[in-house]
Amino acid sequence: MDYKNLYNEKLLDHYNHPRNKGVLENANAKSGVYNPSCGDSISIEGKIEDDVLVACKFQASGCVISCAAASMVTDKSITKTIDQIMAFDKQTVLGLLQLELGPTRLRCGLLAIEAVQNAVKEYQKDK
Repeated sequence: MDYKNLYNEKLLDHYNHPRNKGVLENANAKSGVYNPSCGDSISIEGKIEDDVLVACKFQASGCVISCAAASMVTDKSITKTIDQIMAFDKQTVLGLLQLELGPTRLRCGLLAIEAVQNAVKEYQKDK
């Protein structure tokens, strides 16, 4: 399939050259989400200090949209406060992706935000 005709350059750049991909040592915020309808999965590991996400890594398996969104969302989340991260929503993702998405593909794009916010919730619960 020729993805260049379906996706914009920014999306393809994050898919082909993901930022923040990997494992984070000494993470104090972790989460994983799975989309059973398509098989996409994202796990997040973050380091929160003084209610600010100072580092974040992800591992993802799935489509171009979910993997690129994981790269974009983690990039946007680093240096943000817990409150700022928890305020991220569908419009945040659509603004990052710069792509119109139907309901099924929107779920792929939203996985990353769900994973980051769940990691923050786990951090707060354990705190």
